Amino acid sequence: MKLRKFLLRVADIYRFTIRVIKDFFVPPYEWKEIIRQCFLVGNKSLFLIGFTAFIAGVVFTRQSRPSLASFGAESWLPSLVSQAVVRSLGPLITGLICAGKLGSNIGAELGSMQVSEQIDAMEVSGTRPFSFLVVSRITATTLMLPLLVIYADVIALIGSYLTVNMINKTSFQLYFYEVSVNVTYLDIFSSLVKSAFFGFAIGLVGSYAGYHSEKGTTGVGKAANSAVVISMILIFVIDLISLQFINMFRA
Repeated sequence: MKLRKFLLRVADIYRFTIRVIKDFFVPPYEWKEIIRQCFLVGNKSLFLIGFTAFIAGVVFTRQSRPSLASFGAESWLPSLVSQAVVRSLGPLITGLICAGKLGSNIGAELGSMQVSEQIDAMEVSGTRPFSFLVVSRITATTLMLPLLVIYADVIALIGSYLTVNMINKTSFQLYFYEVSVNVTYLDIFSSLVKSAFFGFAIGLVGSYAGYHSEKGTTGVGKAANSAVVISMILIFVIDLISLQFINMFRA
């Protein structure tokens, strides 16, 4: 019985995902709603991502410096931090924060609309609620996550530079010259592509959880909670798969 329910849920998720992908390419597009959701995604996450990225840059630099100093390789610190931030730390920080903040928001918002039967009313009125509510949110998270990752990378590197400057009086030009030399185009491109998949997963999971939430107030809470937990798990899974794939090009 449990296996049957699991397989039915997997089939439902598959149909939901195919419907989303299909609506990406089928006009008309809800441009105003997509732009509004992009603004909300960026505006709601900007301060939290910036603050967390700055602290992460400072902490990672302070933790890495003693290990490098013990090998007499303290000059490699900008190289180590920049590669760690661009390749993994920046996308992961951004993805996890957005999973917690945006995933729960999308799940709770669509869940409350489902419980109050607003989605059913939109279906009856013929306003294409799936495209307006679901596709617009998934498009916004997919487009905005790479931009937020760039923002997080810059803030984390600034935090790292300030830490190095306080300890070694390293100049701004020297630090970021080392960063630019050691970060490759493959690092940047793979980070942005990976973060776009993070955004798609966050939007998809949050939308599915809210769109299929159970009736009643507890259903909204379950939708928001499951959106956060599953999104975070998917982010680590996507990160692992992308790492294996990207390493094929670095070899």
